[in-house]
Amino acid sequence: MKYLLLICSDGDGFDATPEELDAQPWVDEMTRRGVRLTGNRTRDAEDATTVRVRDGAVLTTDGPYAETKEQMGGFDIIECADLDEAVEVASKHPVARYGMIEVRPFWTE
Repeated sequence: MKYLLLICSDGDGFDATPEELDAQPWVDEMTRRGVRLTGNRTRDAEDATTVRVRDGAVLTTDGPYAETKEQMGGFDIIECADLDEAVEVASKHPVARYGMIEVRPFWTE
């Protein structure tokens, strides 16, 4: 299944150094694994799962993260066997430790 990863801050940017936010190692690993793709339409926000990593624990929330005004900083499109694998991939993105990654499934035709 294809998923859109919305890369977001919690509203005031990222409290991290550029080196800590360097996504190139993640991009390289996900490209090597064959899960990083491009473009498609997404389902409505209520179908989303939000993933955050705090103190090494992967936290998920059903639906969009609406507690603060988040700022989208980028996106990735991935293809995974299921939502569990998509959450695992998102949790490895460096921004998950400082902001959040929303995992949204694409429509299937």
